[in-house]
Amino acid sequence: MNVTFWGTRGSLPCSGPDTQIYGGNTPCVGVSVGEELLILDAGSGIRRLGISLKGKYSTFHLLLSHLHMDHIQGMGFFLPLYDPKAEVHIYGPAGHSAPLIDRLSRYLSPPLFPIRIRELPCRLFVHEVPARPFNIGSFRIVAQRVIHPGVTIGYRIQHGHSVLAYLPDHEPMLGANGRPKDPAWLSGHDLAYQAGLLIHDAQFTDEEYPRFVGWGHSCLGQTLEFARLAEVRQLALFHHDPGRDDLQMEALFQQALAKQALPFGASIPKEGEILVI
Repeated sequence: MNVTFWGTRGSLPCSGPDTQIYGGNTPCVGVSVGEELLILDAGSGIRRLGISLKGKYSTFHLLLSHLHMDHIQGMGFFLPLYDPKAEVHIYGPAGHSAPLIDRLSRYLSPPLFPIRIRELPCRLFVHEVPARPFNIGSFRIVAQRVIHPGVTIGYRIQHGHSVLAYLPDHEPMLGANGRPKDPAWLSGHDLAYQAGLLIHDAQFTDEEYPRFVGWGHSCLGQTLEFARLAEVRQLALFHHDPGRDDLQMEALFQQALAKQALPFGASIPKEGEILVI
């Protein structure tokens, strides 16, 4: 699997001279094998992804982790939605208040957006992800609820022996009181277990986290510990605070690496970077 990062920030876009290295767009990741493509989340990074796909595909599969604005704010600027020849499938969590398409319509409709979701010219299909594993092409996908305010899911995506775990907004250590005695009870553990690549929330520093307990995000130390407990092979740090510039992100990462030897590879992916599983 080729995993391409189109947006790695959290909360809101922050493009500027101090975010040129790692980028300032909000979450969007492309996962491809041959002619097959999955798109994870529709943050502002999906605009550039859509431009890059022009003429390459006729069917698109977009998997949403949840409906917070930073994960759907780019959806209205995804070019395939305006192509009458395109078939677009949007997957997301089932909610208690309304069907997924109605909840998406709150954003894709006036006054927040000039076009209503039902007016889009593409052939659009909206799916609430099932509780059981399901297939999209040759991808095998498991979706499970994880700890984050509102209805939020993480994904485990498998192709052959390659496994990607995507948990962009996640607070697995909430209420854990230190290292859990049984990691299997951790939120998201089954999704991430022995994944070839884990993409995981790392929004806060360890010092900041006590002020934001319960906000649904992890600090860097917790993310490294979660990756260790899940026995992943590679970790991609994700959903960075928009107030953190590139130099600060790099310094925090290097400080964390200096404190401990990691049994897995870890990195801060840059926008446009491709990781191979």
